[in-house]
Amino acid sequence: MRILPVRGDCILVELADLGEALALLDALKNNPVGGMTEIIPAARTLLISFDPYTVSEDALVDAVTALAGGERRAATGTLVEIPVRYDGEDLAEVAGILGISVEDVIRLHGESDYVAAFTGFAPGFAYLSGGDPRLTVPRRKSPRTLVPAGAVGLAGEFSGVYPKTSPGGWQLIGTTPLAMFDIDRTPASLLQPGSRVKFRDMAKDAAYEIKASSTLAAKPVQADVTSSIEIISLGLPVLFQDLGRAGQAGQGISVSGAADRASFKVANRIVGNPANATALEITLGGVSFRMHGQGVMALTGATAAISIISVNGTKISAPHHTAVALDDGDVVSLGTPEAGMRSYLALRGSFYIAPVLGSAATDTLAQIGPAAPVVGDVVTIRPAAADSLVAMEEPSFAMPSATKTVVLDVVMGPRTDWFTEAAVENFLNQEWSVTPQSSRVGIRLAGEALERANPGELPSEATVRGALQVPASGQPVLFLADHPLTGGYPVIANVAGHHLDLAGQIPVGAKIRFNAISRFSPRFIAGKCP
Repeated sequence: MRILPVRGDCILVELADLGEALALLDALKNNPVGGMTEIIPAARTLLISFDPYTVSEDALVDAVTALAGGERRAATGTLVEIPVRYDGEDLAEVAGILGISVEDVIRLHGESDYVAAFTGFAPGFAYLSGGDPRLTVPRRKSPRTLVPAGAVGLAGEFSGVYPKTSPGGWQLIGTTPLAMFDIDRTPASLLQPGSRVKFRDMAKDAAYEIKASSTLAAKPVQADVTSSIEIISLGLPVLFQDLGRAGQAGQGISVSGAADRASFKVANRIVGNPANATALEITLGGVSFRMHGQGVMALTGATAAISIISVNGTKISAPHHTAVALDDGDVVSLGTPEAGMRSYLALRGSFYIAPVLGSAATDTLAQIGPAAPVVGDVVTIRPAAADSLVAMEEPSFAMPSATKTVVLDVVMGPRTDWFTEAAVENFLNQEWSVTPQSSRVGIRLAGEALERANPGELPSEATVRGALQVPASGQPVLFLADHPLTGGYPVIANVAGHHLDLAGQIPVGAKIRFNAISRFSPRFIAGKCP
């Protein structure tokens, strides 16, 4: 067993195989360690997040070590039968790779007793283990850009079903009409870790009644209140955000939420809202709205100019990071930021928004969250609580500029040893360019490609906000708020916790230099090394 560094509040525990990983997961669930906040299992690892103020990393490692090495318990989850039409594009190729007939592939797949080992890649996507070992096939050399929802595939030792249309590299052997993920269902994911799964050939078995799926995102709630804002113009899509939906890893859903949490919380604090009250995340400005009724606003984050025109035509400029009173009919316009990427608009009382899976956060990768406002929408505002306004507050940090080099502190690991020494030096010594392909999912960087020392395929494992994952191109991707829960490329380093919000504000065209605040130092647990 190895303990691999991730950040000051999480570690990656690497074990020999999936069985050992799931056995340790069972042990930790049955014997929870105080201060441990979340465990995300994967093919042979557990990502363990913890509160460093409650439990030290050394104490956590000692507790994990004491529980490792047990037996995996038998699966006792609900049995889910999945009807399949074995019409996949890769079915004949899979049979050829395995040296068996198509009929044998279908038979072996249907005879296998699968268990949902862990989730990731996309909400509702479960990695199903326990299949016949004769069905072990590699991923496609060239992933498809579009795999349809309901596609049933094989990859390595796993089987799985794509819950939505997305890119993917699994070998496709069939399709199912079942909805694997439905936000109107509780739980939304059909398969949960521990679920038992049987595939049924629809060409032979009785027909199944398929429940229709409705996954329309919720629109802003219209309520009987006195204040609202009417959207007049928009630039890039504007998103409702809060601090995210924690604790949904079992459904393959990451936290998401505001890309710059510090600025988000400051905006709410200034107008007297709770820290997690719904606000608008505005990328690169260009928004205007009309106030209906009276209100108090604050704009934080990226430094966009604020102008207000009253009903009598008076025009004023309003300051950032300050509570600004608005009257009925005021038109507020936000310019393009001078620095930073994302501004946060909070209204005293906060917006009336129907939560999706317990949160108003918009996850652009998972496609979960309230519908983005459009021109003409009227978004209602809740009555203000009795909390007092802060009135003004200094920014949490200086917003980065597109003409400057931003230095981000990083913790080396968990897969630094997958790269050559020269690549690690190159990673730290060069300036990386932020490309226009960047988004809330991640910042795509361009520079001298990083060479791997290990050319193998990394089994899927959990990733965190701030992870620097390096795909086959050698060009790193810095994951932001909407990152995938698990990934299959090695992570050379992770942005330190104190610089995560800064990373969420870096604009296209800026340069980034990484500063290692720790060396890569995995811990080997004697007698338990994979």
